[in-house]
Amino acid sequence: MSLPDLSLQIIYARLAWALVAASMLLSVLPALLPKLFPALAQRTKLIVAATVTLVMVLPGEASPAYWLTLVFQYPSGLLTGYSLVALFARWNEKPVDFLLHPAFAVFLSLLGAVLYLDAFGVVALGLYYRGFDAAAAALLACAAAAAGVAAIWLRFGAGGAALLTGVLLFSLLRLPSGNLWDALLDPLLWAWALASAIIAGRRLYLNYQADSAARQGGLQKARPELAQTRASGIE
Repeated sequence: MSLPDLSLQIIYARLAWALVAASMLLSVLPALLPKLFPALAQRTKLIVAATVTLVMVLPGEASPAYWLTLVFQYPSGLLTGYSLVALFARWNEKPVDFLLHPAFAVFLSLLGAVLYLDAFGVVALGLYYRGFDAAAAALLACAAAAAGVAAIWLRFGAGGAALLTGVLLFSLLRLPSGNLWDALLDPLLWAWALASAIIAGRRLYLNYQADSAARQGGLQKARPELAQTRASGIE
């Protein structure tokens, strides 16, 4: 498996972190500072995106992307794809969705748990190293691309477009590291997926409780009416 050139990785890290930071800022600014940013104008969005990009492309240690890469590694192609989709949505003033689709969240949470346990030696599957294998990576990339197309066709939110972006970055440029798993997952994306899965599970549990309470209330209401009907029949 061919590895990307180091200079290309550095350029990717700068631009990818700029996309991630800009998409996050444009999503949270109206929510965190509603008085200052009640509704972001197109000019304000452009200024925020341009400022973040200029800061991220500063040389060497002057760039926040340098330190972010040391802590969180390179942003995965999938996270970069989600950031692109989010920026496009913010530019077109679409509603902000801070959570991943439950299907993607659960899948990425389980995948990340298995990969990290494998990397730490808790389980010995060798999955991460197969991401460098030419044949295995090609098959997995084709499967991921097919899943992305299916997600777009099924309208699973932004997941399909983001997944295709990650697969294309890996297939064409071997970014971010030459390993397929690094193109599909990174620590930040895994944490986001895990939080989204937990919140989705909690919502499902609360809805189940609400439905159970509603059904129980309906039964309790129906019992006096049934008793009254039986009493009328006896009379």
